[in-house]
Amino acid sequence: MLEINNNLLDGLNPKQKASVLSEVKRVLVLAGAGSGKTKTVISKLLYLVAEKEVKPSSILAITFTKNAANEMIDRLIISSDVTNTYEHYIQNKTTTNFQKEAERRKRVVEQPWISNLTIRTFHSLCYKILRDNGNPVFDNKFKLITDNSSDEADLKAKDILANEKPKDIISKILIIACKDRDYILKLKRYILDYYVEKVNIDKEMKNYTNYGQITYTTLKGETVKSKSERDIADWLYRHNIKYIYEKVTNFKDFNFKPDFFIPQANLYLEHVTDKSYKMADKERQFIEGGKNCVVTYESIMNNSILFNLAMERIVKGKISETITEGVSLNYEEEFNRYHNKIDEFLKTVMRLQSMIKGEDIEASSLLEKSLKSEHERIRIFYELAIPIIEEYKRYCTNKSYVDFDDLIILTVKLLKDNDDIRELYSSKYKYLMVDEFQDVNGLQMKFLDLLLKPDNQLFCVGDDWQSIYGFRGSNVDYIVNFQKHYNDGEIHKLDVNYRSTQTIVGASNEVIKHNKNQISKDVRAFNEMPSKIQIYRAKNKDEDGIEFFIDKVRQLYDAGLGKEDILVLYRRSKMFSPYLDALKENRLFVSAKTIHASKGLEAKAVFIIGLTEGNGGFPDIWLDDAIFRVVKDIKYDILLEEERRLFYVAITRAKDELFLITELGNESSFMDEIPEHFYNVNKPFFKSSVETTILCDKCKVKINKSDKFCRNCGIKLTTINLN
Repeated sequence: MLEINNNLLDGLNPKQKASVLSEVKRVLVLAGAGSGKTKTVISKLLYLVAEKEVKPSSILAITFTKNAANEMIDRLIISSDVTNTYEHYIQNKTTTNFQKEAERRKRVVEQPWISNLTIRTFHSLCYKILRDNGNPVFDNKFKLITDNSSDEADLKAKDILANEKPKDIISKILIIACKDRDYILKLKRYILDYYVEKVNIDKEMKNYTNYGQITYTTLKGETVKSKSERDIADWLYRHNIKYIYEKVTNFKDFNFKPDFFIPQANLYLEHVTDKSYKMADKERQFIEGGKNCVVTYESIMNNSILFNLAMERIVKGKISETITEGVSLNYEEEFNRYHNKIDEFLKTVMRLQSMIKGEDIEASSLLEKSLKSEHERIRIFYELAIPIIEEYKRYCTNKSYVDFDDLIILTVKLLKDNDDIRELYSSKYKYLMVDEFQDVNGLQMKFLDLLLKPDNQLFCVGDDWQSIYGFRGSNVDYIVNFQKHYNDGEIHKLDVNYRSTQTIVGASNEVIKHNKNQISKDVRAFNEMPSKIQIYRAKNKDEDGIEFFIDKVRQLYDAGLGKEDILVLYRRSKMFSPYLDALKENRLFVSAKTIHASKGLEAKAVFIIGLTEGNGGFPDIWLDDAIFRVVKDIKYDILLEEERRLFYVAITRAKDELFLITELGNESSFMDEIPEHFYNVNKPFFKSSVETTILCDKCKVKINKSDKFCRNCGIKLTTINLN
């Protein structure tokens, strides 16, 4: 039985204590960075079990990651470990993760008040519900398919994994789809137009100023000089008609290269545009050589009906074989040069599939919606992708496979359609606690609402200022508009930051205030030690910017800080490469992470690098591929606000010292949002471009460095005079 100190709540500040003691049925604890979020959650759990005598089996705590669930369990074990041996064991750097997990399980089993709690990730909880009661909606002996998710180690450890991965399955389905001749040709044209051609055009634009150098790739894999020539070549390829492009020919007077030669018909085909060379001389060569030549014109190319009729008229009757599209094409032969492009296409399809599941919409409805797009690329993509997605779903259902998205989708369906099962779980869990509530998506909210009864308490903890996973589908509106979703909801704001200095807290407050979609908070620091943020405006961020970085890291080491005390953060991994090389070269060793991966971490000194404006900098507002706007249209200002929240997360990882490295004349717009009194600027060195004027000490007339006597007053000049 849990024995707990009567002063359980004494370590909490008034606002933390008020949130723990709240009896309101819908509670949101807005826990700013460093405000003791985990401490508050653990205190709530301990208060319910030890003081309120709530049965542990009626408490459900949901986290987003396995690591967060483990941390919660560890804190609970430590709270009742009077020997302090467990905390020392898991903090020992020589203890492996396997050993920690084994000891954690042992301790949990020994204490029923912990083992009877339900502390799980969303996916782990849904997995258990479907295993135990999921047969009304799916085969509850299902296998899990995953491409690797380190946060779901508890699921992967069990013998429930399928022997296929999602990428393997979708690749297999694509190959089967390509047995249809129309599909494989449409796919190949799409790959060539929007993957191969884009790369080629980008290369050409770098190498040439003449737009005429741009080439186009045919279905046969050749390069031709114009889009119209490509369309003609593709028509011949689709109809299984062999041709030679620009065959060097000499009938009488000179060499030239007709656009196409069709051996089966002994026929030459020339396509004429306003950019073509004059045809008169070539026509005379065809006539004198007794060769058949037909001409097509640009005017028919934009009308598919006219183009097809013209091509059939040209070829029909001139070859003995019947024109046919019935010849089968081989997937491997058609794409043997483009496997990496096919992989890119499939990644886009799989991301679309995940978005469809996250938004809980039917794939078929998107096809209809996409056909209204004015862009051919988008229309064709959906024509290719939706059949694959629908067949993938049928395949997985047939094999009794589910992925992580399916776990929540099927659980929502189970609870929604089966009153008895919903009643089972909503009656079981009287207290629902949700960690990192700012990261929930629409599907997860549906799941939570299905578990709730009016008398159950929902206790959510999160921070709208740290909502940084919009690209995964999370929706900050659920936390910002908590009281609209739950009319009787109560909000507690934890506004004391126990991690950072007042300077860092004050600067982060000023930055985040620029977001419109937020809950206003006045966060203050417990540590009021005066300090300044250090900003370096480099002449070149990868040259003197790195020199400044290395110099400061060395100073921090000299001051007694170690690797675990220094954290380097960046928006994208490639930003860190030159800094890593410099650290290795100088035999310095610093923790380094993307800002997304740093959430929940802290360090005495933090460097944020790559703070430049524009593409590849930070903010990095990359408006996503328009393909995905068919599912969900995200506006620029929403993306900018998420980038600003990401910058807020980066700043608030620092406890004592914060270094921001930017580039002179190309500073991130976020730098302008930090008031000047919060920082010092470290300026790069520039040589003076102004010639120094030297004056005679006696008569004040200009003299030259080479002069030994003043030309005006005659005084003898010394080194002192000249300096």
